[in-house]
Amino acid sequence: MVEGKVMFQVYRDVTYNGDYHVVYFTELNEHNKDTEIDHALAGEAFLDGYLKESTKKEAKQVIAHALKRLNEGEAVTPEELREALAPHLA
Repeated sequence: MVEGKVMFQVYRDVTYNGDYHVVYFTELNEHNKDTEIDHALAGEAFLDGYLKESTKKEAKQVIAHALKRLNEGEAVTPEELREALAPHLA
């Protein structure tokens, strides 16, 4: 685990319904680690990086909003999401 940072990946599930999801790797525990990592690896990477621990709550809200838009069919680019997350990226 990287101190003060939360590693994340936004990905599209290509095996089931095509929905977009996020996984926060550094917040996984032994119970869900293997399953979540397998899902992310099987998906199509959209955006990944590290969030600042100090603003992760706000960053997660930005990501949740982007996922909602993507899953409703709106066009959101990785660059747009990275720009919206810029103040929160480590």
